[in-house]
Amino acid sequence: MKLHEYQAKQFFAKHGIPIPRGKLATTPEEVEQAARELGGRVVLKSQILVGGRGKAGAIRLANSPEEARRVAEELFGRVFKGHVVKKIYVEEQLDIAREMYVGYVLDRAKKGFTLIVSSVGGMEIEEIAARHPDKISKTTIDPVYGLWDFQVRNALYKASMPNEYFKEVFRIAKKLYEILTTYEAELTEINPLVVTGEGKIVAADARLNIDDNALFRHKDLEQLRDYTEEDQLERIAVERGLNYVKLDGNIGVIANGAGMSMATMDLIYIMGGKPANFLDVGGGASSEVVKKAIETILMDKNVKVIFINIFGGITRCDEVARGIVKALSEMEIGVPIVIRLAGTNEEEGRKILEDFIRETGIKLHIAKTMEEGARIAVELARKIEEGGEA
Repeated sequence: MKLHEYQAKQFFAKHGIPIPRGKLATTPEEVEQAARELGGRVVLKSQILVGGRGKAGAIRLANSPEEARRVAEELFGRVFKGHVVKKIYVEEQLDIAREMYVGYVLDRAKKGFTLIVSSVGGMEIEEIAARHPDKISKTTIDPVYGLWDFQVRNALYKASMPNEYFKEVFRIAKKLYEILTTYEAELTEINPLVVTGEGKIVAADARLNIDDNALFRHKDLEQLRDYTEEDQLERIAVERGLNYVKLDGNIGVIANGAGMSMATMDLIYIMGGKPANFLDVGGGASSEVVKKAIETILMDKNVKVIFINIFGGITRCDEVARGIVKALSEMEIGVPIVIRLAGTNEEEGRKILEDFIRETGIKLHIAKTMEEGARIAVELARKIEEGGEA
């Protein structure tokens, strides 16, 4: 779950990291009033959950309240990288003398966190690494032992951090790790961490991404999720308890287990097709869950075929078959469905489907193997795209 900049900065300030003065606004009038309260010279930051806002033109300067209103009128409602501007964070302009970078990111390969420090900032971290390799350091932190002071000191030395900023950046890096572990984040960073003309060190920007799997322990954080910034189908899937990720293909995929789902998607690619989604109904999916999965996939207008690939282990194939029958009985499907059932109660599941086909006349494509199912799904999708009947 990604937090907006203004939300992340609230947590930063709570943990003792200095931030500029700022106010959230949702109308040009509120922007003008905020600019007046902040002294006139402000930065208007569109609150959209996407990187590279500055380069895209979603962050603008204004030198008076009146100018701030005019700029806000231009920004509200504009689309940047597929995101509509509905909120603007109005922040005081800073006299920036230097920009730096401090951040932590979850590194699953190393089973820990990576502390990244750079004595230059203001650009994407990949660009910093390419342009200033001598001024960036990476340190792996073992979550079992936590962050040690010597690790932060070594990171700052390797990043060529100037002595006059060393103590304060050290303190901020420690606080940032405190935020990371307190809220079970996958990423938290300050870019840029700026030195003002007065010598103050301030977090000019802030990012905080929370691990979705930890949100049940942080109900207060879950309430901060901005669903308007997320794919609406993915939002609906979350509300229905489904593991769903929307893709850009035309073959809807329903499988049980993340591994089975990804293997099914790979097979579709190998057969020359493109999956429209990742959807894992889980190890013990009930008929009701399967029905919800079909309903969710059908909300994607790009889907031309649905491929249901179930291996019965914890999930019983007859239970899945009942879910399919229930969905087909209560919904207007409109697209062909390919089904492969294998494992626990496989024969019972197939019989349920065959009886349903015989009684209703609805044609389902039942495959014996997942390879056969993927091939049939791709052929059907291709035929429909070419204007033929499936």
